[in-house]
Amino acid sequence: MDKEMKRPLILGCRTVPFCVGGLLPFVLLLDLDAREPYQSPSPRSTTTKAVRARDLGIPFEGTPGPLNAITDIAGVEVGYTTIIRGDGKLVVGKGPVRTGVTAIIPRGHDSLNDPVYAGMFSLNGNGEMTGAHWIEESGFLEGPVVITNTHSVGVARDAVIAWRIKHGAADASGYWWSLPLVAETWDGWLNDTNGFHVKPEDVFHALDSAHGGAIEEGSVGGGTGMVCYEFKGGSGTASREIEIKAGKDKPAQSYTVGVFLQANFGRRALLTVAGVPVGKEIPGSVYGEDTGSCIAVVATDAPLLSNQLKRLARRVSLGLARTGTISGNGSGDLFIAFSTANKNVWAADQITHSVQTIPNDLMDPIFAGVVQATEEAVVNALVDNQIMTGADNHRVEALPHDRLRELLKKYNRFKE
Repeated sequence: MDKEMKRPLILGCRTVPFCVGGLLPFVLLLDLDAREPYQSPSPRSTTTKAVRARDLGIPFEGTPGPLNAITDIAGVEVGYTTIIRGDGKLVVGKGPVRTGVTAIIPRGHDSLNDPVYAGMFSLNGNGEMTGAHWIEESGFLEGPVVITNTHSVGVARDAVIAWRIKHGAADASGYWWSLPLVAETWDGWLNDTNGFHVKPEDVFHALDSAHGGAIEEGSVGGGTGMVCYEFKGGSGTASREIEIKAGKDKPAQSYTVGVFLQANFGRRALLTVAGVPVGKEIPGSVYGEDTGSCIAVVATDAPLLSNQLKRLARRVSLGLARTGTISGNGSGDLFIAFSTANKNVWAADQITHSVQTIPNDLMDPIFAGVVQATEEAVVNALVDNQIMTGADNHRVEALPHDRLRELLKKYNRFKE
């Protein structure tokens, strides 16, 4: 066996789920002290500067947060494990491998036992998001969100349970039980997806390394092998600062909404950037059908209840539509939104809890923020990326920056 095929290159990059369900003692058999993933620089060349969509003069609407990322919401932490190894002909079980894991922890490591209000929406259900039924029933997300490739959902789910047992606590009855939120998109064009290369320790590393602050985008984490609009896709994020007023003469209250998504959807001809028909101007095809998916995570510090957060999750659809997608039959487009406000309201240590919420009539600015941040997150995933060659020498081009600038100028959409 080739030396490069013996040891995976697992890239621990800067920068998602857990619920409750049934007793699962078997997870204790997982080796929580297994090898630490081999860490290396990110897939981006050390000579290549990260470029985001705004750097190219794209005129997005709205005001981004300081990081223009989901981590602009205080407490939210994101971690990646990126696995890249091998080249050439696909040998199932050996590679080439282009995959990984993304982990999002809503309140950070210091508050794993404080669930957040959450709501979900399925634009097209040809995908998987485990633990969804209990979130729909309870209105709470009770742990991290994890995103990986389609055929690694099972191992990721079990690993999240094991990690949660190690870091959390039993419920009031003394039982351990969990229904993790693990979502997926398909990376089989570039990755040996039937080789099951994601291991429990890869999930542990993504969770353990999750942190606030700036996070990488593009071909990292669960987005490593993904394709979007038949360009190289993957992980993207953006945020919006919003103000809400209860009346013209009343002071405004400021909040932030952030979106993180794993972009793996869309036909080339449909791609639209700031109203510019980029996909028609830069024609091309990868696999000739809309077989991808999109997982989106919306976070906000605005105090909202689960039914209101479901309304936020729905607005992801409108942000995706701005980029051109029709959400094809083969696309699993599943979205979750959560709020970091209203701490400790889940606990059964008292009969009632006081909860804050924003009236529905004042939610329009938040809706706008979700739509705007979703659109920009998709374009960030495309822009902050590079050409990738994977299984069977399949090659996926990155969205060319110079050509995109030319098109923005041609259609009078370039922003100096």
